[in-house]
Amino acid sequence: MATHNPMLEYLTTTKIGEKGQLTVPKQFREDLGLGHGAPFAVLRLGDGLILVPEQQRFERLCQQVSSSLTAAGLTPGDLLATLPEARNRVYARRYGKKTLATAFRRRSRSYRGK
Repeated sequence: MATHNPMLEYLTTTKIGEKGQLTVPKQFREDLGLGHGAPFAVLRLGDGLILVPEQQRFERLCQQVSSSLTAAGLTPGDLLATLPEARNRVYARRYGKKTLATAFRRRSRSYRGK
């Protein structure tokens, strides 16, 4: 991965291929740790485009979330324990008052008879 982070640096010129694809030169893919199929956010800035590798942004976000949770004294087990209630709240908001567990039991019974 690149160790410097200049505000703006000219890298190279590339062309758009037949299918609208751009090729990022190997040197820069290696410098940034980008593999085949690496996702990019494409941002428009006036008449220009900015490509931001999503993997790096996602990794930074994960580090920030992890640091915040650790600072709050939460463990992975604490977070996993909140999932059933969170699922039920989302389900109730989307489908009404009944819980996800109730809906699943009703659906399971109707499949048994078939």
